[in-house]
Amino acid sequence: MAFQSLSSLRFSSALHAGLLGAVSLLAVDTALGQEASTDGVLLESVTVEGTQERGDGPVQGYVARQSQAGTKTDTPIAETPQSISVVPRQQMEDQQVESVAEALRYTPGVFSEYRGASNVRDEVFVRGFSYIPRYLDGMLVGGDADYSKIYPYLLERVELLAGPSSVLYGQVNPGGIINMVSKKPTFTPLREVEFTIGSNNLFQGSFDYADRIVGSDTMAFRIVGTGLSTNLQEDFTKQQGFAVAPSFTWRPNDNTTFTILSGFEYEPDFGFRNFLDAAGTVSPIAGYGYVPRTFFVSDPNFETEERTQAWIGYEFEHKANDALTVRQKLRYFWVDYEQKTLVWGWTSADPDTGANTVVHRTASGGADTWGTFTNDNQVELKLATGPVEHTILTGLDYRHRARDYNWGYDSNVPTISLTNPIYGYNFAGVVLDPSSEQKLDASQLGAYLQDQVKIGDLHLTGGIRQDWADTSITEYVTPSSLGYKDSAFTYRVGALYTFANGIAPYASYSTSFEPAIYAPPAGEAPFTPTTAEQFEVGVKYAPEGTRTLLTAAFYDIWQQGVVQRVYDPNIGAYVYAQIGEVHNSGFEFSARSEINKNISVIASYSYIDSTITETGVTEELGKTPARIPQNMASLWATYFIDEGRFRGLTLGGGVRYIGESWGNNANTFEVSSYTLFDAMLKYDLGALDSRLKGAALQLNAKNIGDLTYVASCQNAYACFYGEGRSVTASLKYTW
Repeated sequence: MAFQSLSSLRFSSALHAGLLGAVSLLAVDTALGQEASTDGVLLESVTVEGTQERGDGPVQGYVARQSQAGTKTDTPIAETPQSISVVPRQQMEDQQVESVAEALRYTPGVFSEYRGASNVRDEVFVRGFSYIPRYLDGMLVGGDADYSKIYPYLLERVELLAGPSSVLYGQVNPGGIINMVSKKPTFTPLREVEFTIGSNNLFQGSFDYADRIVGSDTMAFRIVGTGLSTNLQEDFTKQQGFAVAPSFTWRPNDNTTFTILSGFEYEPDFGFRNFLDAAGTVSPIAGYGYVPRTFFVSDPNFETEERTQAWIGYEFEHKANDALTVRQKLRYFWVDYEQKTLVWGWTSADPDTGANTVVHRTASGGADTWGTFTNDNQVELKLATGPVEHTILTGLDYRHRARDYNWGYDSNVPTISLTNPIYGYNFAGVVLDPSSEQKLDASQLGAYLQDQVKIGDLHLTGGIRQDWADTSITEYVTPSSLGYKDSAFTYRVGALYTFANGIAPYASYSTSFEPAIYAPPAGEAPFTPTTAEQFEVGVKYAPEGTRTLLTAAFYDIWQQGVVQRVYDPNIGAYVYAQIGEVHNSGFEFSARSEINKNISVIASYSYIDSTITETGVTEELGKTPARIPQNMASLWATYFIDEGRFRGLTLGGGVRYIGESWGNNANTFEVSSYTLFDAMLKYDLGALDSRLKGAALQLNAKNIGDLTYVASCQNAYACFYGEGRSVTASLKYTW
């Protein structure tokens, strides 16, 4: 599907306005008469390259110390009164992650890949809430509806900011946000190629190349690319695609940086979503047993999953002096996908066996296009009043999302037998009856103010924000038009005290909101935004001089004004009503430590008590929402051998435990717990022969025991098998 001309015009105008804004910010600063020092050029370059970590840059090893996700300023994680988890590049490489959701497997409070092997858009649960929004470099990429998905090889780190975070990000999920940080240009040479083969006919090639522009000390570039082809778990299914991400940085002096970030991804096959019934997965079908996890309910002659993504934007930062910094970020992100599939409808009895093994299918499909423009403007001021130090951040951000969506169904398609599946039908006569043809236009403008106060070892954080959201939805199949104009005021406060031994207890309170874009019953006023509030207390421990970060947190979240679809007996139909409320409270523990130069360890545990406290569905009141495991735990460790006959060898292994969850909101059936084991073996070939310096072989195995398990169920008709065993071998050369 081509770019819409109107969207292109909007992007062109917005880009022009943004560039003018950046120039204006610089001009205003110049007028202040502050002269930029040139003495620190080399020092600034070293800082960016990683000897001193930046909150939006690379992490040396497994333990990140800085992050911008929680404050939009470069702040130590140990001094931020909110839960922040960072998955660095090194961990992603050691675990050979294939998606952002997979990168979060060992992160506390996260139920990653709850749709099992059918992870087509990095959906995760955080603190009991689904559809956690994904951000790229601090700006929205994927909300609760679009099918965007970034290859992890393009990323420097993946961050999780847990809990309501509207003060900095506007309308967001109360579970938190996922922030993906792009690989950016470096002023020192970086060259890497990697080839991977594996089970399921996996073939993947990747490259990463960065350096200064020839003949220049102020300009650098980076180009990152990856491509893969692999079969998936179900018969006939596959994933194929490639991505490339060029970037460019201009740094005229040590105080000014302008970086262009872009990317393109194309997947002729982006994956498969395996909706199955609880009968046959959670429990056996009488007279038959369990549905094989390789069973393909669709047909290769009909199945289509194609996705294209493209983005371009920039980041501008200028330090006027030691006190004043101005920043601006801008991006346009476009994603288009087309899908046609046959979904599992219901089963009927086989006339020969009497078992319910004849699956009735429904053809469904359509296209969905999203265009998202984001812009964030910030002014940071550092000042001191006696013993009190302030870092004041004020900002104005804007985002606009346009959607063009159509979908249809046809139930007049052949059935398929579980015992004798037949594929290769001619589907030329299948006509998808349009069920929805929709255009959405949504914008958000937010103004925020934050003050980080430091008084000795006491750290105080406070922030306020006002948002204005405007949403319009036009439906053409059953003609209707809805418009929402919402506004919301959100705030947060937090306090953290750092003791001399590195222990830092903290407490915080934060709020969030999301517009409720549903159609109310005829004649009733539009729904107000769904809101949430969280109280969190915890402790962080980051002893000086070590590579260790321990965190423990207790949280209590209330989400109010949840819109539900309920039956209205007065009109004999289902309608939407804003009557829901959910209460989630829990405990999380996380440990990250490079114990010494040889041993690195990651451990986590999370407990959650989630309850539906208000609802229009009587049988769900007081119950736990589906899919939420009460207990989760994980452990990953690596051991590097630097002497002796096995010098250059790294051993790694991990275990992941996901506890029981309910299969529906009424809690009438349960999904069993499961435990999965992973392993890694890496060998530095330079230890064998100095001529092979920079080359390494790596072997990874995930779900070593090839356990067959159900990842989760939303209800009795939406269950998902988890991914079976996968084994990969890779050869990487860095020079």
